[in-house]
Amino acid sequence: MQTFESLITNRSTCRNFSDNELQPKEITELITTATWVPSGSNNQPWHFVVITDRDKLRAYSDAAKTAWLGTLEENPHMHQYEEYIRNPEYNIFYNAPALVIVYGNRESHWHVYDCSMVAYNLHLLAEERDLGCCWIGFAHNILSEPAVKRGLGVPEQYDLVAPVILGHPAQKKSSVRNLNPRKDFAINWF
Repeated sequence: MQTFESLITNRSTCRNFSDNELQPKEITELITTATWVPSGSNNQPWHFVVITDRDKLRAYSDAAKTAWLGTLEENPHMHQYEEYIRNPEYNIFYNAPALVIVYGNRESHWHVYDCSMVAYNLHLLAEERDLGCCWIGFAHNILSEPAVKRGLGVPEQYDLVAPVILGHPAQKKSSVRNLNPRKDFAINWF
């Protein structure tokens, strides 16, 4: 069993998944455990959508890429990814078997922070279970669309916080520590 410190420092992003499916019970257990985070005023403002239909995921991937391409001028940060999003074979969900979308109730002032902690717990729980995980920023444009939210049964007052893919990595994870070394940062002491 890994220590909590080793889970944090050995956690890595997975963008290459095997064809092995995740069982609904396993995903439900991950989500249930991930919600054991503090939340502002104990509002627990999260709402989850799970998509395991790969055709649906591919359709959302294509829609997200098309939307990004249509707004490149308004989103200069996306120019660095233009080659990817123009590639018809590129799937923003990396062919993962499951997408867990965390939405937060905007009636709770701290919903973005609260739901982000849940999303990070999903990452740590995936690491503990030798699963792969990745927060998909490219999906924010499409999964926050009101029509998409309605189609997924998400109440209007909920905002997208975190689209997180889960699955079994295609290759065994390396046990080498610090594959992604941390950049220097400042600490101001008083």
